[in-house]
Amino acid sequence: MAMNRRDALKSVVLMMGGTMVGANAILTGCTPEKQIEGLDFSPEEIAFLDEIGETIIPTTDTPGAKATGIGAFMVMMVKDTYWEDQQKEFVDGLNSLRSGFKEEVGKDFMKASQEERTEYLNKLNSTANDENGPKYFKMLKDLTVLGYFTSEIGATQALNYVEVPGKWEPCIDYNKGDKAYAI
Repeated sequence: MAMNRRDALKSVVLMMGGTMVGANAILTGCTPEKQIEGLDFSPEEIAFLDEIGETIIPTTDTPGAKATGIGAFMVMMVKDTYWEDQQKEFVDGLNSLRSGFKEEVGKDFMKASQEERTEYLNKLNSTANDENGPKYFKMLKDLTVLGYFTSEIGATQALNYVEVPGKWEPCIDYNKGDKAYAI
């Protein structure tokens, strides 16, 4: 029996201890009661999210987050599982990231180099867990990791994927550089 995407998301959220924003909606299957009506993202905003995701999980010997369509995934999650205040924080955070990057680096995020993007996002990450830190950045990271590792690319190319479980092997030798197993 194949696991559908909703079941996979529930499994990942449970493993994360339900700490992800939107976890309640994923676990219960219920849409939050109060959301921003008409919330929509332009193709440019989705491309912006793709580039943020690609900066967080870049292409290496495996495809990066952009190859999974991470921007569209983030939009779907924000629209379907976030409460109104969380949606507002996410949208305001994207605007803050865009303007803060331009102010600090002197150019648009979309026109910057991978190094400039990485350096800026690392600064945000270092303060994301502070009391007054950018909470939206934790949302971006959570959504990127969740979307990437539950995608076909993430599960089959970045992780060690076994389509049909085989025999029980309680101990498997790990060699440096081996991929973790997909769930």
